[in-house]
Amino acid sequence: MKTSFISRVLLLAAIVLFAPRFSQAEEPKVKAAATIGMIADIVRQVGGDRVQVEQVMGPGIDPHLYKPTATDAVHLSQADVIFYNGLMLEGRMADLFSRLARNGRKVYAVTESVPEEKFLEPAEFEGHYDPHVWFDTGMWAQTVPTIVKGLSEVDPEGKALYEENGKKVQANLEALDAWCKETAGSLPEQKRILVTSHDAYNYFGRAYGFKVVGLQGVSTVSEAALADMSQLVDFIKDQQVKAIFVESSVNPAAIKRVAEDSGAKVGGELFSDAMGNPGEMHGPYDTGTYEGMVRHNMSTIVNALK
Repeated sequence: MKTSFISRVLLLAAIVLFAPRFSQAEEPKVKAAATIGMIADIVRQVGGDRVQVEQVMGPGIDPHLYKPTATDAVHLSQADVIFYNGLMLEGRMADLFSRLARNGRKVYAVTESVPEEKFLEPAEFEGHYDPHVWFDTGMWAQTVPTIVKGLSEVDPEGKALYEENGKKVQANLEALDAWCKETAGSLPEQKRILVTSHDAYNYFGRAYGFKVVGLQGVSTVSEAALADMSQLVDFIKDQQVKAIFVESSVNPAAIKRVAEDSGAKVGGELFSDAMGNPGEMHGPYDTGTYEGMVRHNMSTIVNALK
């Protein structure tokens, strides 16, 4: 009798231990793909536990030069929804996105919800807009509705959650934009001259009152010419610029040479076309997140130029 009772208890315990457990966190997840870290981070925040995000380009990868691999094509073809920047940033992936869209994949350029009149059109990119929208945090907040829309269309049951999270993300980005303006405002206007490897910071300059000078153009496809380097050295001397900056996704050799020739110091490394590794701390900031990257960049620039 006693043995029978113990057997039943052990059987019940085994059933409880090995029975399938169902929870909201284990619901089938939406598979989303994002090209760059700045997009992937926002998709994760909007999607929460319902969305699994695959990031195509990792830390230090230059999207202007990136060539999609066969593995990328497989991952993208398996995704329920794909988010990319657009505005020619991922130029070598355009054909792949078109093909996936024709085959029924949901593909969204996150910049499609940004009003067109806000885009900048550099002279050397006649006919094309500057793609580096994320450097104006207020503009980047306007990409959130496209992400909410894309996730909701492939997962209607999660629409309310995506909309709620989207509102929170937009509010956080607007607060971050206000912090950027306040921090930039602590630097005298005449000192707000930002010299970097390439012209990725035009939106940053317009939003936060900096004169931005890049050694290369908006794209990193071409290398800086000696004449450009000489001209930049003269500019730095004339304007008495104290510090210039290297970028994490651009070869630093040319800008370091400019620093040596001009007498300016290298004020630090900025993140431009790619974020850092998740959990990678630069001071108090995790540069593997969009907010951490923005705060690191702004703090580095202002502190070096003061």
